[in-house]
Amino acid sequence: MKASQTFKQGKAFDLGLLRRVYALAKPYQSKVYIAIFLTVLASFLGPIRPYLIQYTVDRYISVNDAKGLMLMCLLLGGILILQSGIQVWSTVLTNYLGQNVIKDLRLKVFDYLTGLKLLFYDKTPVGTLVTRTVSDIETIADVFSEGLINISGDILQIIFILIMMFGTDWKLSLVSLSVLPLLLYASYVFKEKVRISFEDVRNQVARLNTFVQEHIQGMQIVQLFNREKTEYDRFKIINATHRDANIRGVMYYSVFFPVVELIAAISTALIVWYGAKAVMNHDISIGAMIAFIMYINMFFRPIRQLADRFNTLQMGMVAANRIFDLLDEEMHIQPTGNKAVPHIKGEIEFKDVWFAYKEGFDVLKDVSFHVSQGKTLALVGATGAGKSSVINLISRFYEINKGEILIDNTKLQELNIHDLRKHISVVMQDVFLFSGSVMDNIRLHHPEISEEKVIETANMLGAHDFIIQLPQGYDQNVYERGATLSVGQRQLISFVRAMVTNPAVLILDEATSSVDHETEETIQHAIKQMMKGRTSIVIAHRLSTIQHADEILVLDKGKIAEQGTHESLLKQNGLYHQLYQMQFAETIT
Repeated sequence: MKASQTFKQGKAFDLGLLRRVYALAKPYQSKVYIAIFLTVLASFLGPIRPYLIQYTVDRYISVNDAKGLMLMCLLLGGILILQSGIQVWSTVLTNYLGQNVIKDLRLKVFDYLTGLKLLFYDKTPVGTLVTRTVSDIETIADVFSEGLINISGDILQIIFILIMMFGTDWKLSLVSLSVLPLLLYASYVFKEKVRISFEDVRNQVARLNTFVQEHIQGMQIVQLFNREKTEYDRFKIINATHRDANIRGVMYYSVFFPVVELIAAISTALIVWYGAKAVMNHDISIGAMIAFIMYINMFFRPIRQLADRFNTLQMGMVAANRIFDLLDEEMHIQPTGNKAVPHIKGEIEFKDVWFAYKEGFDVLKDVSFHVSQGKTLALVGATGAGKSSVINLISRFYEINKGEILIDNTKLQELNIHDLRKHISVVMQDVFLFSGSVMDNIRLHHPEISEEKVIETANMLGAHDFIIQLPQGYDQNVYERGATLSVGQRQLISFVRAMVTNPAVLILDEATSSVDHETEETIQHAIKQMMKGRTSIVIAHRLSTIQHADEILVLDKGKIAEQGTHESLLKQNGLYHQLYQMQFAETIT
């Protein structure tokens, strides 16, 4: 499944899909049964009223029986009150079902998204996933509030009305229903047009969400390169396309409903024309003709609603199809082993590892190395050499194509991935902070990390002083992506976040590249202290920061070109020596 694909056409009566949707309501099964019962009862009570009015006109009004008329009025009033109460109860119940189902489904989808491989997110626009998690799931609620249960109720009401009509006078029934083929054709055309319109709207919503999400996140680039006008013009086109898709849907509704009203008026006129002659010939009673007019009004109302509800059901099926396609995509599910990892020593070994993000384009080629417990390994090389891929594979964000990765002499695939990551901390070059307080961004709502532990670690790393100077200290809201903090401050917070868990393996991916020299000097000593007793893997462009590493790997185009200590590599006069000389020359300059 391609995440960026357009919305697929859905079938309103895809029984397999319907069963999956209604299976979501299994925890609320008793309420489903009550809703069905109320729907059947309401469908039966509706056609009873015209019959009672016919009876009242023929038996009481025509003979001036005031007492009988009063009793029938009370009976009709009671039925109306009962029917109104049932409709209120049914509406509340079906909406309750819908909202609870989408609450459960949204939790299920979010939990699923947190367990997907990073490769999925590399290829999937964020706006598309937002559309699925929010608006697509919201649409599924309508399957319960206006979907199959209500459609069944409308069909039952139509059946009861037809039984009452043909039981009263079959000739008048045929005359009044002679316009039915025209109505069915109009309903079919409407349903097809609106289905296409809906799919178009959903596609445009996904495009709109994706565009807005990306451009809000990348607003700095838009402004930096003076592309505001260009991106505004692009947004105008996408926005106008979205508007046009919605207008087409509105137009179909605006045409269909008047057409139904016109057909209903024609049917009523036929009743008056034919029924009046039948009354004058004493073939039927006046009460029967009045009842027929009511039957026809009641008959056309659910038919008009049916076309709309079929469309709503189809919308829900399209949305459900996309959600289940996502949930059924096992290829992207993050795998995990069965072996629990209560603790690890931190011994890491790569054996003949090959890896590619895309088949045929190997990023790592036959890479082998060993890091002993408590030692520091540094990775250097040009951009694209494969350094970040190595650390991504250690945390098992991606799966290798060939070879083996061992942690404490156990294959990585055998270890429980969640247990494994508890013992690994990573500090990335591009720090991501969530909207919320400094304390929440460090603890990430981990119940076992105390505020005292956070403050102790922050003191060790030199971050405590700048944090307490913030207006609200550790409770200061950093806003989305840490917009209110400097790059160096965000980096320091990420250091505290990594160290506060007391990891066995520490990974630093260009962790000090965004920090100024003064700040770097502040934290270098603390980093060295934290590395003691821990297996550490460091990626750094500044070779001065890795001179004391136990071993340095020089990667070139996915292969290990050189390895050794800082001094031994300099003596080789190879690639590492060239990189060192270049940086030394830049420093002198």
